[in-house]
Amino acid sequence: MDLNELALTRCDELVDLAIELRVVVTRSADNTRIIDCGVHTEGGLEAGRVLAEVCLASLGRVHFAPPRSEVGPWPTVVVSTDQPVAACMASQYAGWQITGEKFFAMGSGPMRAAAGNEELFNAIGYRESPVSAVGVLETAKLPPDEVCRKIAADVGVEPHDLTLLAARTASLAGSVQVVARSVETALHKMHEIGFDLARVVSGFGLAPLPPVAVDDLTGIGRTNDAVLYGGEVTLWVRYEEEIVERLGPNIPSSASSDHGRPFGEIFESAGRDFYQIDPLLFSPAVVTLVNLETGRSRRFGELRPDVLQRSFDT
Repeated sequence: MDLNELALTRCDELVDLAIELRVVVTRSADNTRIIDCGVHTEGGLEAGRVLAEVCLASLGRVHFAPPRSEVGPWPTVVVSTDQPVAACMASQYAGWQITGEKFFAMGSGPMRAAAGNEELFNAIGYRESPVSAVGVLETAKLPPDEVCRKIAADVGVEPHDLTLLAARTASLAGSVQVVARSVETALHKMHEIGFDLARVVSGFGLAPLPPVAVDDLTGIGRTNDAVLYGGEVTLWVRYEEEIVERLGPNIPSSASSDHGRPFGEIFESAGRDFYQIDPLLFSPAVVTLVNLETGRSRRFGELRPDVLQRSFDT
C-alpha cells in the first residue's frame, strides 16, 4: 500500500477540476507542483473535502452532513476510514513543522511517511520510499523554492516529483481539512496514553464546521474547538474490556485540566506555544469504543455546545 501514490491520484483529480473547485496550480523554480487551495485563492467546500482526503492518503472518506441539534447550527464534517492507522497516523497527523525564511507550515499527508523523521513512525512501524511524494501544508503563505527543495530532499524525491497542497486556516478549505481530523486526534490521544493502535479496526468521526475566521489565529481557535468540544468519534476495536474501562475515560478532551475554555484563550495563556498546552486536551469531545471482542460499547466524554458558541461568536 503506497500512501503517496494513492494521494497523488487524488491530487490529479483535484487539478483536473481546478477551475470548478477554485484552486490554482503553480510550479516552483524546480518544478515542484503547488496546489493553492486557500492561501491566495478562494477554494471552497469541495476543495477542502478533497484536501482532507489527500491528507488521509485516500484511505478515508470525507463528506458533509446537516447540523446536529445537540451541537449547534453548524454543518457537520464527517470522516470515516477502515485503515485508521495508515490513514490518520502515517499520513493525516500534522506532525511535521516546516520552516524557512519568513515561512512556517504544519506539514501533513503521506510525505511524512517518506520522511519518517517522527518518533511516531517507530511505534506504528510504517515508512515508505516513494517515487513521488505528496504533502499538505497548513500555512498562510505558499512555500518558496528553497522550502520545496528542502522538503523534496527530506522525503527522498526530486523536486519535480513533489506535490504540495496549501491552505491557510482562515479559509473554507483550510477549515474543512482541520475539522476532518476528529478520528486522527482520537487515535493520537490513544497512542499517547498507551493503547495499541494496531487493535483499532475502523473509525468514524463528526465535528461541526465553524464560521471561517478573518485571521488565522482565530481560525486555529475555532477549528480546534470544533473537535475539542463538538467532535464525536466512534472506533471499532479489539481489546480486553479491562483496558477499555481503565484507559477509555482518558481519551476525550475532558480528561484535560484545560478543558472547558475556548482554545484561543488556552493558546494565549500558553504564550501561543502549542507545546505548553496540556497534551491531554487534544482529542474529541466524545469517544465511543465498540469492542469487537465483547460486543460492548462504551461512551466517554461530553459535548460542550456552550463553549462552541463562545468560540464561534468571537
